[in-house]
Amino acid sequence: MNDQEKFTILVAEDDDATRTFLADNLTADGYELLVADCARHALRLMETKFPDLVVLDLGLPDQDGLDVVRSVRASDGIASRLDPSVPMIVVTGRSGELDRLRGFDQGVDDYLVKPFSYPELRARVAALLRRSNHRRSEGRIRVGPLEIDPPSRDVTLRGRKMALSQKEYALLRALSTEPTRVFTKEELLRDVWGFRSLGSTRTLDSHACRLRQKLSVEGDHLVVNVWGVGYRLVDGPVAA
Repeated sequence: MNDQEKFTILVAEDDDATRTFLADNLTADGYELLVADCARHALRLMETKFPDLVVLDLGLPDQDGLDVVRSVRASDGIASRLDPSVPMIVVTGRSGELDRLRGFDQGVDDYLVKPFSYPELRARVAALLRRSNHRRSEGRIRVGPLEIDPPSRDVTLRGRKMALSQKEYALLRALSTEPTRVFTKEELLRDVWGFRSLGSTRTLDSHACRLRQKLSVEGDHLVVNVWGVGYRLVDGPVAA
């Protein structure tokens, strides 16, 4: 595996021996490793480090692993920093058929029962990463000179990486779904901020202003304010 193909894997496992075994072997196979011994730490790493795949134990000390799966799959990928599409492999001692079905119902991609064969786990990891990497390359959003990579949350403008806050990214991601459509202020405040009513808040306008300034460093006119209505990303047809 060369550096360009190196993936990051999060191992969330409370048993020290199993966690160390998985981390050592996956590192030896060329992966970058993140480790967590509880659900809270695992979710924090998913929100900040954006692993390419998660190996998850169900018997975590602070929360059931299936609750972690539910939290990830229920996230919107826009306002939330969790990636709802991250591949997740459960490695657990729960071997019953009902346990497996519950896992798949909640959104796990694969299910492996302890004690497990490491070569089998490695093969399943590689297969999931091949599929998810293909989806990732196809899932990038391009709007003229702007490119958004949802899994990594990277935003580049004419090849230059942009430093955006969490809410600036969420606003841009929402507008990019339909670049020429005008999104009303009510829609954006509801979908990005979770507000139920417009009220007198100016938070949307202030974030849109900062986002527009950051995206205009090379003279591009992005984030269009449609007075009295809301915002859209571009004014007119989207350039190829």
